[in-house]
Amino acid sequence: MELDSPQKNVSDSENENQERLIILLSWPLSAFIIFSNLFIIIGIVFNKKLHNTANYFFLSLLFADFFTGVLLPCIPRMKFNKNLGYYGCFLAFISPNFFFLSFLANLLMVHYEKYLCIMYPLRYRELWVHRCAALSLVLVWTFPLVFSCFPLLGWNNWKNNATCSYEQVFPHAYIYLETYVVVIPSILAMSFISIKLLSVARKQLKEIKKLHRSVQRNGVTEMEHQMDLRYAKCIAVFSLTFIICWVPYIALLQVSVLVIEKYKISLWVVLTLTCVGSGSAAVIPVILGLSHRQYTKLWRNLYKKYCQKQQRGSSADPAVK
Repeated sequence: MELDSPQKNVSDSENENQERLIILLSWPLSAFIIFSNLFIIIGIVFNKKLHNTANYFFLSLLFADFFTGVLLPCIPRMKFNKNLGYYGCFLAFISPNFFFLSFLANLLMVHYEKYLCIMYPLRYRELWVHRCAALSLVLVWTFPLVFSCFPLLGWNNWKNNATCSYEQVFPHAYIYLETYVVVIPSILAMSFISIKLLSVARKQLKEIKKLHRSVQRNGVTEMEHQMDLRYAKCIAVFSLTFIICWVPYIALLQVSVLVIEKYKISLWVVLTLTCVGSGSAAVIPVILGLSHRQYTKLWRNLYKKYCQKQQRGSSADPAVK
C-alpha cells in the first residue's frame, strides 16, 4: 500500500482552503448580481414607458452584467490549472474574459449615451448613437468578442501536451494590452464623463439658484439647501462608487501584472482581490438601476396591490372584526 506524501496532503489541504475562500467570497456576490439584474430587467421589460433608446442600452448592460455574475465564481478559478483539452481550455478562459469585457463596453456606452443626452439635448436625436442604436449595441458585443478570441485565433502560448493554464492561453503582451490599453482607459473615460456631468450639473444648479434669488430676494432659502444637499449626495455616491467598486478592481489589475512579472505575491491575496475586485465592479449597474425609481416601479406597484389585497381580506374577515 502506497502512502501519500506529506507535501501532497498539504497541497490538497491548501487547495481545499482556497476553494472555500472562492465560495465564501464569490458565490454571495454572484447570487446578488444575478438576482438584482433579473429584478431590474423585469422591471424595464414589463414597463412600456421605459422602452426607449437609453433604456435599451441600459438593458444590454444588465444582460452583460447578469452573465458576468453567472461566471463570477469562474474568474478566481482561472488562477488554477485545469485538466481540459485545447478547445475546452480556451472556452473556460475566454468566456469569463469576454463577458467581463462586454460588461465594460456596455457600461462605457451607457455613460457615453448619457453624456451626449445631457451635453447636446437639442441635437441628441440626430447623433449616431440614437439613430443607429441597434448598430451601437452590436458593436459593444462584437468588439469584446473579437478581442477576447485573439488567443483562440493563434495569439497564445499553447504547446503540444501542455497543461491547461492561464499562462498557456493568455500571452503577457495580450494581458498588458487588455489592462493598459482597453480596461484602465475605459475606467478613466467613464470617470471623466461622470466628473464632466457633475460639473455641468453644478453650473446648472448655480443658474437655478441665481434665478431663484432674483425672484425670492430672501437670501438663502430652504429650496436652495435641498438642491445643495442633492448635489452633495450625487458627489458622495460617485466618490463611494469609484472607491468601493473600481479601486479594488484596479488593484486587482496591478497585482495580476505583478504576478506575471514573477513578483512573489501570496495566492490568497490574488484570489481575494480577484473575487472582491471583479464582484465589486459588476455591482455598478445594480447601483445605477436601483437608484432609478422608474426601474423598480413595477415591483413597487405589485407590492402596493398585494398590501391592498391583504387589507381588504383582513377587513372582510369576521374573525378580525
